[in-house]
Amino acid sequence: MSTRIPFRADHVGSFLRPAYLLEARDQFFNKKSITAEQLRAVEDKAITEIVKFQADVGLQSITDGEFRRTYFHIDFLEQLGGVKTDIPVTIVRPDGTEELAPPVIRVIDKVRHAKNIQLADFQYLKGQVEALGITGLVPKVTIPSPTMLHFRGGRAGISKEAYPELDPVFYDDVAKAYGDELQSLADAGCTYVQMDDTNMAYLCDEKMREAARQRGDDPNELPHRYAAFINKVVAHKPAGMTLCMHLCRGNFKSTHAAAGNYEPVAEALLSEMHLDAYFMEYDDDRSGDFRPLRFLKPGKTVVLGLVTTKFGQLESKDDLKRRIAEAAQYAPLDQLALSPQCGFSSTVHGNNIAVEDQRRKLELVVEAAREVWGSL
Repeated sequence: MSTRIPFRADHVGSFLRPAYLLEARDQFFNKKSITAEQLRAVEDKAITEIVKFQADVGLQSITDGEFRRTYFHIDFLEQLGGVKTDIPVTIVRPDGTEELAPPVIRVIDKVRHAKNIQLADFQYLKGQVEALGITGLVPKVTIPSPTMLHFRGGRAGISKEAYPELDPVFYDDVAKAYGDELQSLADAGCTYVQMDDTNMAYLCDEKMREAARQRGDDPNELPHRYAAFINKVVAHKPAGMTLCMHLCRGNFKSTHAAAGNYEPVAEALLSEMHLDAYFMEYDDDRSGDFRPLRFLKPGKTVVLGLVTTKFGQLESKDDLKRRIAEAAQYAPLDQLALSPQCGFSSTVHGNNIAVEDQRRKLELVVEAAREVWGSL
């Protein structure tokens, strides 16, 4: 099995929660009828099952499905010192579909690493992966991108008492907090971390760009500022760790929040950021063409998210191969890989897709990757 990370067949991280886990969460959060320890025991059981599921479909990158989270971002960010978050609001559109309004994320004090956030969860995941006894499996941790502490509210969302000036102290503090978290994971044996970032993808969407202007930010400058911000985090990356970014355009109950070609952010993303890899959504026309991949520097990998997690219809393997070949016109094939475009359940609610479709899509990713690259 390959030791290359990201793997030729990889995935973003989250999976549909089993019904018994959703029931246990309801009992804990709403009915108050079970304890935190009892909920964690149920989560442990579900994670043990999803670890085996991933190995069974042929994946080498193994996550805990984000089964201990309600939201992919808030559950982590609210545990950073100096950060205050509010629960997102669900909005019902005129056609009856739902979307998740962006959560309010505020910096109310100096940002710091108040505690190890993912350590215990990683240790359990690592133990379950090792228990399978399969060589080549790598436990992966997913965390939200630090750019969310700025983009959601801009300058107005960050305390002027704590940070009279943002640059460099705010960015340095956040980077140090992330670096401390990465070090705690590395000390426990973690070698693969993914930062989930909506903001670079949102800056491809004219509506989101206009919203940034209204907050007083320049959407043409922000990608370069965020590249420098991410590089401050990378400077703290422990030796031997692969650090990548997933660019998400929104993923709530099979809806999306943003669209647009990657061109406005491509150079900052692929040339200026010192990350190891990028998971980029390319599942439909709202992502544009592959030309932005021309900025990819040697030694980095783009994982093409060609298989949608939003709908159950299975993609054609021939179409996947054709699109990989198209992408390879702009970036070397050896620097490409394949994955679903996002997780199957970025929030606890899950996408409108069947569990069996989740399996079929992952099996397709593995099969197509094997045929294109010869191995995973």
